Amino acid sequence: RLEEFLKKEVDLELSTLPDFEERVIDVSEVEQLMNSINAVPAPCAPVINPQAPNAATGTSLRVCWGLFSDDTVECYQLCYKPVSNERHSDEQAEHTLKVKETYCTITDLVPNTQYEFWVSALNASGISPPSERAVYVTAPSPPTIKSKKIRSCENAALLCWESRDINPVDSYTVEL
Repeated sequence: RLEEFLKKEVDLELSTLPDFEERVIDVSEVEQLMNSINAVPAPCAPVINPQAPNAATGTSLRVCWGLFSDDTVECYQLCYKPVSNERHSDEQAEHTLKVKETYCTITDLVPNTQYEFWVSALNASGISPPSERAVYVTAPSPPTIKSKKIRSCENAALLCWESRDINPVDSYTVEL
């Protein structure tokens, strides 16, 4: 019987076409969820370090800061201005630098002057709040020795000098 059945020609055409339902799937919620997973949040505020010993010269300061989180940071925005008692002074102008590292050496500063620094972190999502402000001080200029006023004897010497700094200097060290 099987042999007879296999010899028969069988018509496999369907008499009616299948009725498939055309459905559109809305994946916008899934896309939104995926985008939110891949989005990097804006970083937290960095923490600026206090001035380190030997981090200043008469015309430069080395400023350091850190980030106490695992935030993704592309760069930092370091801002500074001279500290002044005058409210509306041209010297009060803020300066802004973009920095890749967590430190920066600022040059062309005025000797024996206080500067206020603060820093923010940036990434593709935005900018962090600024750090707290820190005050750094440049080193005083070396005094000028008045060579015409030098006096000496067997057991003593008299040296006179003058400061070139605008702000008063706390003390001087004389080395022999």
